[in-house]
Amino acid sequence: MPTFADHQVEFWIFAAMFGLVTIMGFAAARWRRPDNIHTLEEWGLGGRAFGNWVTFFLLSGDVYTAYTFVAVPTLVFGVGASGFFPMPFLVIVYPLLFVVLARFWSVCHVHGFVTPAEFVRARFGSKTLALFIAVTGILATMPYIALQLIGIEAVFKVMGLPEGWPLTAAFIVLALYTFNSGLRAPALISIVKDALVLWTVLAAFLIVASHSGGWTTVFRVAESKYAASPSTTDGLLLAPGSELNYVTLALGSAVALFLYPHTLTGVLASRNRATLRRNLAVMPLYTLTLGVLMLVGFAAILSDIQPIGGDRNTVVPLWFDANFPDWSAGLAFAAIGVGAMVPAAIMSIAAANLFTRDVYKEFIRPQASPAEETLVSKIASLAMKFGAVICILMLNTQFAIDLQLIGGVFVMQTLPAIAIGLFTAWLHRWALIAGIFAGIATGAAMLYQIPQRNGEGAIIREHFGGSAWPLSNIGIDTRSTIYVGVVALAINLLVAALLTPLFRLGGITDGTDRTREPDYVADEGDPTIRRMTELIDGETVPDAPPTLAPAGARHSIPTYPRRSAGRG
Repeated sequence: MPTFADHQVEFWIFAAMFGLVTIMGFAAARWRRPDNIHTLEEWGLGGRAFGNWVTFFLLSGDVYTAYTFVAVPTLVFGVGASGFFPMPFLVIVYPLLFVVLARFWSVCHVHGFVTPAEFVRARFGSKTLALFIAVTGILATMPYIALQLIGIEAVFKVMGLPEGWPLTAAFIVLALYTFNSGLRAPALISIVKDALVLWTVLAAFLIVASHSGGWTTVFRVAESKYAASPSTTDGLLLAPGSELNYVTLALGSAVALFLYPHTLTGVLASRNRATLRRNLAVMPLYTLTLGVLMLVGFAAILSDIQPIGGDRNTVVPLWFDANFPDWSAGLAFAAIGVGAMVPAAIMSIAAANLFTRDVYKEFIRPQASPAEETLVSKIASLAMKFGAVICILMLNTQFAIDLQLIGGVFVMQTLPAIAIGLFTAWLHRWALIAGIFAGIATGAAMLYQIPQRNGEGAIIREHFGGSAWPLSNIGIDTRSTIYVGVVALAINLLVAALLTPLFRLGGITDGTDRTREPDYVADEGDPTIRRMTELIDGETVPDAPPTLAPAGARHSIPTYPRRSAGRG
């Protein structure tokens, strides 16, 4: 059992880095401070003005989380090849993001939308549908925030810190600087996070390569371990019957990633379409770091890592502790801690914005001022973090990744309204509501039927033990499983597609679409685009006079003529 006395070097390096990012988190409130930060535009989206570098760091901090450092390598350690599904899903997702998110950026900037639910309300003319989208996004984000807290907790266990108060202290600090600085805090801290990540990845790769036999030995030992395992689902290669789950899990995770509220929040903070597309084009390079860290799961087998108290989430930090010099292990622990806090902050902000704009303002206080909106969102962001802690208590999973995969099942159900809605408004609003309800009900019912098993195949929990649903539940004689989210989404789409013409034949009217086709391709400089007068990353304000948005637009604030090529 690790003791604190043996980890003082690691602890003080971790504490120093934690202190640095805490200072940066609070100082971010003064980073290019606007005249009034008490609006969701500023607190929740950083003024919609992040340039190339800041957007890159923000998106990388948004997408590559404790999921990268803890959950995925832990899954590889436990089951082998099946844990590599994030690699194909990230190959799939970036082309989708490149096409879809540019349209989302444009329409949201034209109309001043802060959340995807606001877009859905305008597109389909339905407050009820928007409420479903908002609530689904909030509930799906909770377990994802919990996964980040699990990553920090695993590091504390390895350093021999007592359970309870260290995680509580980290939680309070995260909550306070997010409350104070909004999206600027994780945007600034993500620069430190990326530096720590790259150092950790390079160190891990070189340390394994320098060992006798290098990576060849790592794979040979991992293969022997899986061959001796009584489980039929692990192995250095995909086990027979696991191909369907692997493919559907990769596809479903790709769909879920760009629907999560925190991903869309990071997108809306970029200053123009070129900035967004440029970063989405280079982001796959970052996936190489994920590939190396996934291999740490195999390296932990070579090092004969034994999880603390059976908690497999401690595998990766234990491997760092056993193989890195003390000072380097401290930096690796800091990479996990900071890599968890950055996305946790973005996720809580995104979920809070959904509550404020699509629940509080729409149904409780429609006359709420911008300052009141911001205060409510700040308080809601604190509540989201408490909700994540409750998720940890309720869903104490063997693999932390199950938290994200279960959340993905539900957030996928927003695809017809958000992603398809960006290209067509053909689907009827009430058909979309029925589809979401059917998809969530199907997903919940299937998840309830999935037990959690240990390495010997014994059931350790009867329900909500994962996201791989056995096809044998419907009488098929097979060991194959399928990702619940894909089935639930198929039911959702089928219901929405079938009911749409039926509702129209029955005379049930469609909602009013408040968007126009040009809204989906508008860019910085277009007269309808919302434009900040001072950019976060230092771009100077052009000398040309501002042009007001057309009369009747939702927000009539100054915008500026398009810059010449090469300046965006």
